[in-house]
Amino acid sequence: MSKNTITIINNRDGKTYEFNILDATVGPSVVDISSFYKETGMFTYDEGYTSTASCQSKITYIDGDAGQLMYRGYDISFMAKEKSFLDTAYLLIYGELPSQDELTDFKLEMQKRSFVHEGIKKLFDSFPDGAHPMAILSAGVSALATFYFKHLEITTAAEYQEMANRIVAKIPTLAAFSYRYSNGLPIIYPDLNKGFTENFLNMLRAYPHEYVELKDVEIKALDTIFTLHADHEQNASTTAVRNLASTMAHPYAAISAGIGALWGRSHGGANESVIRQLEMIGSVDRVDEFIGKAKDKDDPFRLMGFGHRVYKNFDPRATILKEIRNELMEELGISSELVEVANKIEQIALSDEYFVSRGLYPNIDFYSGLILQALKIPKEMFAVVFVIGRTPGWIAQWSELRQQKSIKIARPRQLYVGSSERTPNT
Repeated sequence: MSKNTITIINNRDGKTYEFNILDATVGPSVVDISSFYKETGMFTYDEGYTSTASCQSKITYIDGDAGQLMYRGYDISFMAKEKSFLDTAYLLIYGELPSQDELTDFKLEMQKRSFVHEGIKKLFDSFPDGAHPMAILSAGVSALATFYFKHLEITTAAEYQEMANRIVAKIPTLAAFSYRYSNGLPIIYPDLNKGFTENFLNMLRAYPHEYVELKDVEIKALDTIFTLHADHEQNASTTAVRNLASTMAHPYAAISAGIGALWGRSHGGANESVIRQLEMIGSVDRVDEFIGKAKDKDDPFRLMGFGHRVYKNFDPRATILKEIRNELMEELGISSELVEVANKIEQIALSDEYFVSRGLYPNIDFYSGLILQALKIPKEMFAVVFVIGRTPGWIAQWSELRQQKSIKIARPRQLYVGSSERTPNT
């Protein structure tokens, strides 16, 4: 780490303070303010943590200005186009890409661990028809902590890997069960003859004693979505997972908390909101009307699926998904009013000065929603699909924090703006 420092001058009393600058492998350096309160008697204020690094990590790097995303040093385009989701999961969990033999063993491990304890079905039986799959999934993952309570005390690398493999393998099964139970459908168990992504699609679509044909382009499209969602640095849900990890909570309880954070419409629920908005617009004839509303600063309407908090140039994941969407639509012969509405909005947003100058380009949610709908995945399952993709990243982040030499419980401070001490009435 660099020994460079930054000097801060307090204009109130003229005192100066020095803080170390820590250099990153790539990207911005950070100012180490861990002793700021002790030295100055003040806190820093950073609403939404937009300028605060909460941890050191070797997992994911994002350069929002350049539109770059890397998993452990590998560019997202390489991972999405040349590797599978299980390659990505292995990379995040183990730190390196697998050899062919290691990948074969990992696939077998995923198949072997994809079944869930039969007792967990009793939990699913308690939910009412129509319960949202995300609520059921969160409860199911939390319940896994009771079946694998020993994961609360993990000390060896082998134990970390066993725990990680188990949750990554079981999440698709729990996700599919959540959907089937919420709709009163018979559950479909994992098929040991199918791969990871194909298995999930089969558990969603199949019925007992009925063969369901899944096209390669469908499996590839969903596998790519999983890969693109696998990790995204310290976003809201990942931060929730890390915060729980700092309390020494069970890893599956931490994943359940991540699911709760991801459920928010501003986070994992954004692609569902995209589809609902396209349905609201309804026809190509109404696109100009809503574009006008989006440009009107006095109108609260905002186009969903455009712009990004981190990416200020373009979202590299969206670029990849646009190609996948076009391939999927062509091979499946999909044409609908909804697709035409989306295409016209996209065309305007990519050429209109209002959107271009503000960096309001289509993001990953704009394309993933359309792809998931083309795959016949119900809207209420969109965030669930996100969970399946994000689980390897969450569990890698949990493991990284828990394997640090020292762990400090997450405890942000606040700027108190309430009443000062009051005198009680006597």
